[in-house]
Amino acid sequence: MLLVDQIGSSHVHSTDDPETARPSNSKITTTLGLVVHAAADGVALGAAASTSQTSVQLIVFVAIMLHKAPAAFGLVSFLMHAGLERNRIRKHLLVFALAAPVMSMVTYLGLSKSSKEALSEVNATGVAMLFSAGTFLYVATVHVLPEVGGMGHSHKPDPTGGRGLSRLEVAALVLGCLIPLILSIGHQH
Repeated sequence: MLLVDQIGSSHVHSTDDPETARPSNSKITTTLGLVVHAAADGVALGAAASTSQTSVQLIVFVAIMLHKAPAAFGLVSFLMHAGLERNRIRKHLLVFALAAPVMSMVTYLGLSKSSKEALSEVNATGVAMLFSAGTFLYVATVHVLPEVGGMGHSHKPDPTGGRGLSRLEVAALVLGCLIPLILSIGHQH
């Protein structure tokens, strides 16, 4: 089956293969998703930098640096596969690359000494770190976990039946989520 774009161009999509039926705005959506993800990285980095604990700063920095290159490579690969011109790819990559440092500076300045005094009851650094961690958990549970469990976003029939995660795998996932809670019982600063 063939569809013609509604804008009136002569560009034709085939709906037989989901990869070629991808809408043209998926390039922007993918870039926007990774920019939001990078901004959450920046929130974590800025919140860590506003603390006096160098071990937290180092852990957050290393964690962000370890996954930034693969994320950038994935973005560029996706945009090249989607047929975007090199100059436009560079612009998308620039926005992605600037999101974390800019958001890190904004968060750091927002959590500066004078702001910390006003926000001391709220523990703004902890809230910023929790926000950043929550975005990672959201991405993992909504986007990554279905792909791992065989119930991903593909519209092609799955020869294995797309069974998903086994009960043991779900139990291990839930236990892994509960371990930090169990470890924090009775722990005070």
